[in-house]
Amino acid sequence: MPYPNIAYKSYCWSFGTTSFRTKNFSQKIETLLLLLDDFWKHPENVNQDWKGNQHLQSSFYDFMKEHKFLTGDAERKAKDAREKTSGLADIGLITQNRKLSKVGKKLLEISKNNDFTADNILSIPQDSYIYFMQMLKTYNEFEGEYVRPYFVLLFLLSKFEYLTYEEFTFLLPLCINQFSTEKIAEGIIQIRNNQKTIDDLIIEILFSMDNYLEAQTLFLNTPVNKELICVVGINRKSRTYDKAYYPFYLELKKVFLLGKEDIFPLYKATKDITIGKYWRSFLFSSQSERAIKSSGRELLNDTVFTSVQNETELKKLFFRFMHLFKAKATLADYFDLNRRYIKNTDIVLFEDSTVKLDIIPKHIFKNLESDLLRYAFTKTNTLHDNIPLNNIFPELSFNEQDFISAVNEELHIDAETVSEAQSAVEQYRYKKFNKMIDEKFSNENLIQLLEYFENREDEKINEYVTDNADIPTIFEYILGIIWYKVCERQGKILDYMKLSLEADLLPKTHAGGGEADIVYEYQETPHYPSHSLLLEATLANANSQRAMELEPVTRHLGQHILRNNNLKSYSVFVSNKLYINVISDFRLRKFYTWYDNSDNSHFVQGLKIIPLETSDLKTIIQNELTYKELYPHFERSYQSSNMEARSWYEDLKAF
Repeated sequence: MPYPNIAYKSYCWSFGTTSFRTKNFSQKIETLLLLLDDFWKHPENVNQDWKGNQHLQSSFYDFMKEHKFLTGDAERKAKDAREKTSGLADIGLITQNRKLSKVGKKLLEISKNNDFTADNILSIPQDSYIYFMQMLKTYNEFEGEYVRPYFVLLFLLSKFEYLTYEEFTFLLPLCINQFSTEKIAEGIIQIRNNQKTIDDLIIEILFSMDNYLEAQTLFLNTPVNKELICVVGINRKSRTYDKAYYPFYLELKKVFLLGKEDIFPLYKATKDITIGKYWRSFLFSSQSERAIKSSGRELLNDTVFTSVQNETELKKLFFRFMHLFKAKATLADYFDLNRRYIKNTDIVLFEDSTVKLDIIPKHIFKNLESDLLRYAFTKTNTLHDNIPLNNIFPELSFNEQDFISAVNEELHIDAETVSEAQSAVEQYRYKKFNKMIDEKFSNENLIQLLEYFENREDEKINEYVTDNADIPTIFEYILGIIWYKVCERQGKILDYMKLSLEADLLPKTHAGGGEADIVYEYQETPHYPSHSLLLEATLANANSQRAMELEPVTRHLGQHILRNNNLKSYSVFVSNKLYINVISDFRLRKFYTWYDNSDNSHFVQGLKIIPLETSDLKTIIQNELTYKELYPHFERSYQSSNMEARSWYEDLKAF
């Protein structure tokens, strides 16, 4: 029999597209902007239109591949090019025609200049500030109505101070209008008071939509067959995707209504369902096929299906859980993507399985719940324009006294000036950084990470530290932490590391790259004079180690000494593997003269460059050596008369 056409309707928002869920997220966005900017400058592309132009879109795919932005060969190049760039269009960095918007050009300029200095009321880097303003403007459309997801997030964080990862994943994206947002806010209170579950709330939101109610009514009043299940599955892509639910439903009926002892066919039927893992976890106490085969019904969980009395009850539960699990699978798939976009704003912290605003933003948005909610369901016409923040959210005002008051309230202090408040915030950041080192970067963990670097187990490094930074950047970051611990956690390491850090104080990589140096500053003590130490790190191979590092390390150190006029400053060069000619070259720098290119009358006679391998760092960590012990050792090694590279290095590493 013919069935009505029950249309799929979007019930959640997301940022970007899952086809651009990529590592080194900030860097990839900036690189993509650069590629688009270059692509449109080619004469053959200048006057072309992107929309509907599959040849042009395929050409851009090839252009991305040529510049090593992607690998492999997509079957549908044009589609892949559209998907790779659609997220940038969604947040207004490019137009729908894939041309850089005014704000996209501004972000590209910041990236090219490698200047991310914080100069705004949020005290976040310039690129993060642009992302923040763009996220405020970004909107999704739902049947003629609009939602600005970032405003919804700020509203909920202002109201509740935090969201759990589950609330962020499964509830926040369901806020697509005023009704659902107020329903979610009310539901969060009930969930935290153990009056409701997240699953209950998801079902309530879904079943407030007319298509789900229509589908449920049809399903309950119609004999079940494959076509019916495909209709009431309301699949976004195609009805045929849901045909595997029919044999699964039949097995449910046999087990829970007819008392069938053999539950293996039910278990096996879940394997044909794309999100069958949700059903298996829900229905079975074991995931072992062998156990399911041999033990039978005793491995069924006690669920609401256990007590069904008739097929109507069975159908109600099947329909409920089919759509609950579908929704949860979709929402879970969007978690990582949403987090990446939101983290780019650098005001939201994802830590300890909670999502919350950082210390200053928390107070900036405090008591603005009604204003945030009012803007949350409006469309903006300035998505592509680089406009001031007060034109996006006029109610947001924050002056120096507000800053001082916010810091005093948050940190329970009595600062009277901006300087005092800023100093307190800096102390707070170091307290947070030290806590992270204690929990995440113990000596044992650092040694393990160094072994990963030695063996180039990059996936494990990204998994443990972050995947929003490339491996060389993470190597510099880990070197900075090691040296901070060597220095007994003295010194402003967060300033010394010439790296861009996220709000959670983990590193991120930019397309323009950063300075390779970690410049550690030391005041005079009984153990060493006042000086700077330039820490340089590389993971290059033998040939590129010479080409990439010999000249830059020498130049960095020579120019630094000329600029600061301190002959006691020196460099430590660290690599996962040192090559003998690199060691020899650095040793010979003791008798090297570095001239100032702009004035040859200024020069440095002799450069102190100490080469170390990651194996040496492990020795330093294992023996808990401190800088006051290492400095005289490095100085003795530098001043020694031994010039033969191999024996000199062996003496050097004998800590």
